[in-house]
Amino acid sequence: MALSGPQKTVVQTVSVVVIMGGLAWASVPFYDWFCRVTGFGGVPQQVQAAGEEISDRTIKVRFDGSLNSDMPWTFKPVERQMEVRLGETALAFYEAHNPTDRPIAGQASYNVTPYSTGAYFDKIDCFCFTEQVLEPGETVQMPVSFYVDPEIVNDSDAKYVHTITLSYTFYEIDLPEGYAALDAEPTTDLN
Repeated sequence: MALSGPQKTVVQTVSVVVIMGGLAWASVPFYDWFCRVTGFGGVPQQVQAAGEEISDRTIKVRFDGSLNSDMPWTFKPVERQMEVRLGETALAFYEAHNPTDRPIAGQASYNVTPYSTGAYFDKIDCFCFTEQVLEPGETVQMPVSFYVDPEIVNDSDAKYVHTITLSYTFYEIDLPEGYAALDAEPTTDLN
């Protein structure tokens, strides 16, 4: 059965809308994956361990911490900056405090600037890889272990960079499933 002119136009229009909707839906996870793999947009790489090459050249790493406007925590780097040798594993800490009277879960987003250094800033372990839950009044120091790949000196856009800024922004997220139920269970007094 052949479609008439108006029916064919409707089918083509609906097809275009469905395809465009599918592409729009897939674009966010694809872009996130692309940035993590390539370091595009200043997204640091996640690695299992540092490389073996350590250079005599050093680079300054500055640390920045901020909060989404709805996040009630306080959050800041413990140390504002450090100088590290290229390829050398470094450890930095950020401090978070929950001043409220309820447990709050948070997740950190992150990037580095200048963006050209994202492919060379490698995180070995980071509090940002998982959600964090702070109890009322709790203060914690959260570590990030990283190194700057010595290959940065071979990149025409990044080789003249002397300072990299690692930035985190914490957002409030829902408490883990079952957490609220555990928190709400009444305690029994055995006296």
